[in-house]
Amino acid sequence: MSKEVVFDIETQSAAGFDYKQMRASVVGVYFYETDEYVCYEEAELPKLWPRLERADRLIGYNSRSFDIPILNNYYPGDLGKLPQLDILEEIYKTLGFRLKLDHVAQTCLGIGKSANGLQAVEWWRQGEIQKIKDYCLQDVKVTRELYEYGRKYGALAYEDRVHGRKAIPVDFRQKQAVSSINLSLGF
Repeated sequence: MSKEVVFDIETQSAAGFDYKQMRASVVGVYFYETDEYVCYEEAELPKLWPRLERADRLIGYNSRSFDIPILNNYYPGDLGKLPQLDILEEIYKTLGFRLKLDHVAQTCLGIGKSANGLQAVEWWRQGEIQKIKDYCLQDVKVTRELYEYGRKYGALAYEDRVHGRKAIPVDFRQKQAVSSINLSLGF
């Protein structure tokens, strides 16, 4: 049984250049091991760390450049050291440019995001936490389906404005063996 984890975060403010100042509003997670979607609010993040530490691999979209640095504001170690697959990073390696999650998901799956990060920030300001959770978990579902599509077909796709649908070869197989250790316990 896989212990991979698909995740996404939403923030309390619009993205800036200094991720050290940014705060998470919620973290949405899908656990393959238990086949469950869970949303963690900021105060609940300590409950998430042991589950991430036990994961075979963390899977996200733009997660190394955005989600992980912000979550590291809370985590007692460095989540960047855990095994990861950043789908956007894999797309960039192949194409040399970045694509939005919504664009790739629409092309591959015929589904997309239900809102955007700026709308989630507005919901935060209005205290509409459940809307943020629903949106975040929808992004996790889309990311999970995109990951599974890439595993199944060995490629993702996007629509080029000039040439139409184009393939993005990907290899989402895990490349190394992983040992589980608890990284959040102090010594």
